[in-house]
Amino acid sequence: MNRQSPNEDWQQTEKSQQVLNQKHHRNPRQWYRSRTRKIKVSFVYRTLTSVLLFCFSATLISGCGNQASTRSESPEGHAAKGPTSTMMRELTPPPAQIFTPAPHATTKASPSPSQGNGTQPNGTQPNTLSASQTVYYGVHVSLIDMSLVSSFEANAHKPVAIVMWYQHWGETDGYQYFQPAWMNAVRAHGSIPLVTWDPWDPTLGANQPTYALQNIINGNFDSYIVKWAQASKAWGHPYFLRFAHEMNGNWNPWSEPVNGNKAGQFVLAWRHVHAILTAQGLTNVTWVWSPNIDFSSSMPLRELYPGDSYVDWVAMDGYNWGNIGSWHTWESFSALFQQTYNEMLAITSKPMMIGEMASTEQAGNKAAWIADAYNSQLPHYFPHIRAVIWFDQDKETDWRIESSFTAQNAFATAIQSRMYISNWYASLNVSPIPVP
Repeated sequence: MNRQSPNEDWQQTEKSQQVLNQKHHRNPRQWYRSRTRKIKVSFVYRTLTSVLLFCFSATLISGCGNQASTRSESPEGHAAKGPTSTMMRELTPPPAQIFTPAPHATTKASPSPSQGNGTQPNGTQPNTLSASQTVYYGVHVSLIDMSLVSSFEANAHKPVAIVMWYQHWGETDGYQYFQPAWMNAVRAHGSIPLVTWDPWDPTLGANQPTYALQNIINGNFDSYIVKWAQASKAWGHPYFLRFAHEMNGNWNPWSEPVNGNKAGQFVLAWRHVHAILTAQGLTNVTWVWSPNIDFSSSMPLRELYPGDSYVDWVAMDGYNWGNIGSWHTWESFSALFQQTYNEMLAITSKPMMIGEMASTEQAGNKAAWIADAYNSQLPHYFPHIRAVIWFDQDKETDWRIESSFTAQNAFATAIQSRMYISNWYASLNVSPIPVP
């Protein structure tokens, strides 16, 4: 490529400029003045722009500094909204445990309010949880064995906040008494003990005259109750005590329709037991009143409620039986619990839990049932439920989350939500146990 000399370049530029001046009817002097004026204007414009940008930057930095100082003045600002946060600051988390993150669920939950029309089949509107509203996540396994609890947690990919088990007044091998070793094992794990404490021999069914309600009221078991109270007081740490659960049914000897019991006796028996523990100076018990969900022949709950002075939490038990038994059909979480939930809200404002819950695989999609319960129903339609216990046992049917890979996968995925509180309670010292 040919290149021109610098002198030739300059001459060519001068010629081009002369042509341009002629085209726009201006001489070289006019062009110089115009160019000088543009340079001055450009300089002024750049100066003003720089000043404005500097002022804006200074203002922005000042504003950010004020916001940062406001946060630093109150480091506990949003954590100090109620007794829950006070309790949490007193707890010492257990040593870190490594759990593999749960795989993504292969089933879909029922539409949430943002996905569907935001209502239940009965027209109930969603009630979204607040940012601070959380739920104790718990389990019952088949034996009092922490290795079974750990196995469940490995399958759920998350440790539990509550471990529930049963103890019966009619046992004769020593396990009818308060068990500090079990309590210590659960507490050391960072979980809260929940004892279901039942006045019967579990091998004999509902007809057990020895455990008629009148006998409890008369004081026939006072020495046993006192022994429990003294051992509980000596242990000294908070725990849930779920006494005589599912009293509104007809399958337990403490239910009023069976075993020679009479109307009004359940409340009297409850208050009698409560009075003994109170008289022993017991302050570490959180009393849980726990009926079964309503069914066609169940007793009205209001007739069985001992009163707010004798109860700290209320609970309800419910199972999706599928087609097991001719009287059962597949029922969603809301179909199981909504009526009883509303009835309890009309009776008391005490914190609420689900004491037992599970679903079969038969006649429906268990994985979808689980996902709907934990992802949609509990967060949006049942905001007063603050603890949920999964009944992880192969009994009348395989109630366990491990009954299939899809069920386990759905549970493990749903329970990862920060809404469901894990095992942070090794140092819990608040009683009655507050909502999380």
